[in-house]
Amino acid sequence: MVIDIGRRQFVSALGGATFTWPLAARAQPTMPVVGVMSGAAIEPGLTVAAKAFRKQTGNDVKIVFATTPQMRQRIGAGETADVLIAPPALLDELASSGKIDGTVRTTVGRVGVGVAIRNGAPKPDISTTDALVRALLEADSVIYNRASSGLYVEELIRRLGLAERIGAKTKRYDGTEMVDPLVSGTGKEIGFMPVAEILHFRDRGLQLVGPLPADIQNYTTYAAAPGSKSQAGLDFIRFLGSAAAKEIFVAAGIE
Repeated sequence: MVIDIGRRQFVSALGGATFTWPLAARAQPTMPVVGVMSGAAIEPGLTVAAKAFRKQTGNDVKIVFATTPQMRQRIGAGETADVLIAPPALLDELASSGKIDGTVRTTVGRVGVGVAIRNGAPKPDISTTDALVRALLEADSVIYNRASSGLYVEELIRRLGLAERIGAKTKRYDGTEMVDPLVSGTGKEIGFMPVAEILHFRDRGLQLVGPLPADIQNYTTYAAAPGSKSQAGLDFIRFLGSAAAKEIFVAAGIE
């Protein structure tokens, strides 16, 4: 018998009958999977952007979210990702040590810090820095994370002279693990998170009181850089810089 894969025909030695293979019988190419490690603050926008990229290209995107200290530790220990999305300072650090490619970078967006409470809890006044200080002193507990936003909040509390005054009621968690203790509280709990994350977890009982007052607000910028030579990874980085992706991030509270 003779098999012609290009024409998808099968010619039998029995009578020379010719049969055409169905198109589905052809081997389908496996689309590459883009491995991404990213800060959790942009999760609400990044997950939607990844779906849009998948729909446009057929390439799947697998995302692992981590805090900035965790990303530093994991990449430093030899873990790799096709795309790393992190604050520029961390990307600079990893590029200088040869862990990632420092020649390609796309800004994804920036996220400000917000104040969160559980749904139904009394809304504190945070309209000014002085008002925020009073709210923190009156709170039963103050909750924030160990990520970039939490590192800033820790420094802010120290700068406002509150470190010793509220230290006993301060609770720290890794990333979004702080959501459950915040929404399950029964008193006057106050939490600090990136605004985009607070909006993302509204369906779990979080309420955005508002962003920090302008004079003490802090924005964390996130940028994407390649962690491997994956062409699909580079394509995803380019997509993150597109107008379509920017629209997705803005809708998620990421400027």
